[in-house]
Amino acid sequence: MAEQREVWQRGPLPDIHPLLQPIAHALLQAREEINQYLFEFPVQLLWLRPAGLASPGFHLQHLSGVLDRVFTYAKNEKLNPLQFSQLAGEGKDTPDPQTVDQLTGRFNRQVDLALEQLRQTDTATLTDFRGIGRAALPSTVIGLLVHGAEHTMRHVGQLLVTVAVLKDGGV
Repeated sequence: MAEQREVWQRGPLPDIHPLLQPIAHALLQAREEINQYLFEFPVQLLWLRPAGLASPGFHLQHLSGVLDRVFTYAKNEKLNPLQFSQLAGEGKDTPDPQTVDQLTGRFNRQVDLALEQLRQTDTATLTDFRGIGRAALPSTVIGLLVHGAEHTMRHVGQLLVTVAVLKDGGV
């Protein structure tokens, strides 16, 4: 029965500060839902855009990319060339076509990295200023971590609806 409960209902996660638990719970919930809904999802549907919506492929790339970028800013680091390249490629397949497993695998790895960062986050820094991007738009460590989780869940919702429409033949 515990496995049917949402992640946040299963209790605290080890080695993650109580203030950061909701972020970790949301990321793990997102991972579970993505892996469940995209299990055996046909690769030929990956880049379709029903009714002009973003494709499942875009959402999977974007989910991984945003989580990586936002958590990078939370560490007070700048984006690297690979992150800029991945940002520019969001919504496009690669010359060697990506599979659903590759894209979900990338997201799974990004969640693992985010969870490790949450474990290592000094809660005394949660209200520290963090600049976002070249313009150094104002945020804080906690603001970026929470945004990473809520942005992830927002795109998971969009992804799951798009996947359901495509599976049902509503192209």
